[in-house]
Amino acid sequence: MQENRYFQKALSDFTHASASGGAIRHLTDLGYTVKQISERLDFPTPYERVQRDVWERLKENGVILSEEPGSGGRKEKVNYIQERDRFGRTSFRRVTEEACAETVRGWKELCITITADRTRAGVVSGNKAAGRDIFDLLQEKVRENGEAYSYASCDFGLAAMKASGQLQDMLSVLEAKPREYVEGLPWERQRVYHRINSRMMEILTQLCLAGQYQGECFFLKTEEKIRIQ
Repeated sequence: MQENRYFQKALSDFTHASASGGAIRHLTDLGYTVKQISERLDFPTPYERVQRDVWERLKENGVILSEEPGSGGRKEKVNYIQERDRFGRTSFRRVTEEACAETVRGWKELCITITADRTRAGVVSGNKAAGRDIFDLLQEKVRENGEAYSYASCDFGLAAMKASGQLQDMLSVLEAKPREYVEGLPWERQRVYHRINSRMMEILTQLCLAGQYQGECFFLKTEEKIRIQ
């Protein structure tokens, strides 16, 4: 019985990889949300499966990290190679390569407090960055380091575990597209770290403006950590 279940799962995984797996990875790389991807698949695929595949792809690409940026260690770089057999049937082969993760031995830390003012952007107060627009400050750091070396902590998974409605409070301040992105992902029940691309910058800015973000931003090349409270 157990062997039969294993076979059925392997068959299901193979069918999924052949029919939808490549499309999900491709659309994830293009920046589509889980909802958008699910609506575009030709082969019927459970929504939860799409969520899982998108999450795995984001982690494979380094868009999402489970460990704090700069902690070092080794990480896998994953690629999928499309192959055809002598009968013309298509399959995908998963190829992994090990790569060294970035290591930061000593962070230059800055703790900032955001004053929410909807007539302006969030304003930094109480330190050498006082008076700076938070959006401008983060944009400047991303330009200096590049998106691939800029991350923000995300506690959506932790917020979902709380009965206080914290997650809904966070989602309620996001505009439609950023909210769709956040709602579609199966956030791990721990703090994770999301690359500060244009989408994450939009999410960060909206959360900061509403006083709904407390976390840390990491900039690996300049070895800076900005704690937002």
